[in-house]
Amino acid sequence: MKTIVYATDYSKNSVEALKYAHYLNTKLGTRLVILHVFDYPTVLGSKSLSEPFPNLEKDNFRMHHEKLKKFCTEHLGNDWNSFNIQLAIKENKSVIQGIFSSAAEWHADLILVGMKGGSGIREIIVGSTAKQLIEEAPCPVLTVPTIVGYRQIETIVYATDYEEEDIHTIKKLVEIAKPLQAKIHVTHISTQNEYKGDMQMEWFKDALKEKVSYKDIIFKLILSDDIFDALRIYLGDVSADMVVMLEREKKGLRKKWFHKDLVKKMESYGKIPLLSFNEYNHQTLYY
Repeated sequence: MKTIVYATDYSKNSVEALKYAHYLNTKLGTRLVILHVFDYPTVLGSKSLSEPFPNLEKDNFRMHHEKLKKFCTEHLGNDWNSFNIQLAIKENKSVIQGIFSSAAEWHADLILVGMKGGSGIREIIVGSTAKQLIEEAPCPVLTVPTIVGYRQIETIVYATDYEEEDIHTIKKLVEIAKPLQAKIHVTHISTQNEYKGDMQMEWFKDALKEKVSYKDIIFKLILSDDIFDALRIYLGDVSADMVVMLEREKKGLRKKWFHKDLVKKMESYGKIPLLSFNEYNHQTLYY
């Protein structure tokens, strides 16, 4: 992993995400891009903003750059301004498209945002927009809830379906977990009727060991009729600091819908950082 893009609107909802971004950047030795996306106000009756306000663009970029510096100093102290941290200001009518554009420009390996936003980044909210970020971003997305409070990442829970796509994703995840010395709980939750037996779990373990070398991986099988509730309870039992899920594309209609529903519920759960990979792009990352 080389680059993290963190997007902020300066609101209190994005402060914990800033601290997470700075913590990850320090531990992983990456480049951190601290981004703010803004839009010019609409001026009625003007054909071009450059005519009535010739310095509008320059003034706005300068103002937001200073505001972003102040935001970082307020919440990270005076030591944040190092060679591997970049401030970026982007103008775009859509905050999400501005984030995507910046992620592409910086070749981002991870996009990090707060779980909710204020008036300036009004599109970053729990619900359909979080879903759009997860489904369309060119790299994994880490959403950090305001209420969790900043803490080190020691326990990561990966929700698996015991399939080949999970192996590729866990391999990427290890590159994050290893520098953090974090344990990865590879957890499969199924109903009794849909569980395919221990043979599938043993196949998955063997296949994973062939591709991934990491000693701190723990496997857990849970049988429950309420998969989301079982996952929620397990996250509490192991004091999980992050939950990781893979958004899937190549599945049968029922299974695809079911997995998307679980991801959506985790988005709405909002009590633990959620790292979301997307199957269509997770094999083309810049790791």
